[in-house]
Amino acid sequence: MKKILISDSVDEKCTEFLKSAGFDVDYKTDFSKDELSNVIADYNALIVRSSTQVDADLIEKMQSMEVIGRAGAGVDNIDVKSATRKGILVMNTPGGNTISAAEHTIALMLAASRKIPQANISLHLKKWDRKRFQGSELFGKTLGLIGLGKIGKEVAIRAKTFGMKIITYDPIVSADAISDLDIQLVMLDEIWKNADVISVHTPLNDRTKHLISQSELSKCKTGVVIINCARGGIVNERDLLKALKDGKVSAAGLDVFESEPPDFSLGLIQHPSVVCTPHLGASTDEAQQKVAVQIAEQIVVYFNNGTTAGAVNASALKEISNENLKAFLKLAEVQGKILSQIRKDSLQKLTISFNGELFRSTVKLLSTALLKGFLSEELDSTVNYINAPVLAEEMGIVLEEIVSTDHSEYHNLIETKILTNSGEWKFSGTVFGSNELRIVEINNYPVEFKPEGNILIYKNIDKPGMLASVSRELSLSNINIASLSLGRKSEGDYALTIVNIDSPINEEVKNSISAIDGIKDIYMVCI
Repeated sequence: MKKILISDSVDEKCTEFLKSAGFDVDYKTDFSKDELSNVIADYNALIVRSSTQVDADLIEKMQSMEVIGRAGAGVDNIDVKSATRKGILVMNTPGGNTISAAEHTIALMLAASRKIPQANISLHLKKWDRKRFQGSELFGKTLGLIGLGKIGKEVAIRAKTFGMKIITYDPIVSADAISDLDIQLVMLDEIWKNADVISVHTPLNDRTKHLISQSELSKCKTGVVIINCARGGIVNERDLLKALKDGKVSAAGLDVFESEPPDFSLGLIQHPSVVCTPHLGASTDEAQQKVAVQIAEQIVVYFNNGTTAGAVNASALKEISNENLKAFLKLAEVQGKILSQIRKDSLQKLTISFNGELFRSTVKLLSTALLKGFLSEELDSTVNYINAPVLAEEMGIVLEEIVSTDHSEYHNLIETKILTNSGEWKFSGTVFGSNELRIVEINNYPVEFKPEGNILIYKNIDKPGMLASVSRELSLSNINIASLSLGRKSEGDYALTIVNIDSPINEEVKNSISAIDGIKDIYMVCI
């Protein structure tokens, strides 16, 4: 009989489900670190939330462990790499809080528009001030959703019942994928220009950090309402406070903050038009029950038939068993990451082409590796070999697979393309030796560089002194060049330069390089 330990507070339905399936379950949430280390060798599965730190030391003591389950989306408290090396499957429960987060978004939207918390406080103070708390309806208003993943879609469905018009910006969702939702897909500028209420539902990354700042708020309608139940840092809190004081923003509903607990000295939370909660998006009885039952179901199915639903590291486990393909899987994944970071506007299509006998029976696996890399840069949730194709299909991403018989100077070559509204990028890569990844062509420019670390890509007029000018700007910012590759099609035309640097450049350095006469199309990629 499999032994399962639940070491964090998880809804009792988890224990009930596992026991009813015939497993031996221990529920003990008060282990010290040493106590847990002393008993962990006896268990086949461990279920945690966020309190138990499943670090390398604890994993090393796991002698019988087969699966570690997280009753929630994140796995920050689990050393996934150590678990993978030990051959232990790690799984989580993505999507369990979707409805809760969507409902919380709607709740903040209503509360901010109708000034419900402020009126409640006033009445508790024995005041009767009806005129002061006059609000506005959602009916007939335009809701601008930035990000249309699972939570964004659920918000849209609920907002439609209030009679709201929905417009959305999501660069990796196609119009066909949302045709049945009666939602208009627009560019970001249309969101700022037309939305009465703006709600964000994106991950926090370099592209979304301070996505809503002074510049964007200045383009919005006067009286716009800002809602953020996604990630702190997407909204610039200082700029939001200024916009509230100036009257540009009439109200804000915030569940997440740039630092948590937030900086109370800023004054944003105390502003009379701000409705805020302490990161409660997933804090409902139903959400906690869902993730508890979901992780129990996933573990039962895994032990009974080997299905790895919700697996975080299934891809890594596959790679370990296929040494010949391991480097090319990594290459395809890296190319996906590059394509995502190169993309500047809406995605139309991805293409992956294979040239070489090695790929004849592994097309789907390598295509999934490309999607895994691409989506990991676009989404906040875990993306792996199990869910990447499903996520791509849900978003309406078109992936074209081509097995080529064209002659190539490389024995095995993977070519990837991204088509966006503004044009196409193409990267070709191969593997030198057993594991040396190389990009050997970009947009028909012959190059050769390692796709790792921080990579600066730009076009420049093919004339003397261009590299020296760029090097000077990098030197002024104390950024060291590790290696570089130059590619050109014809003498005197624009050339392509790829520079591996020791640290990423910020916007100031990027702008200074862009300002050099003869430089254009500058990109920063981090792998």
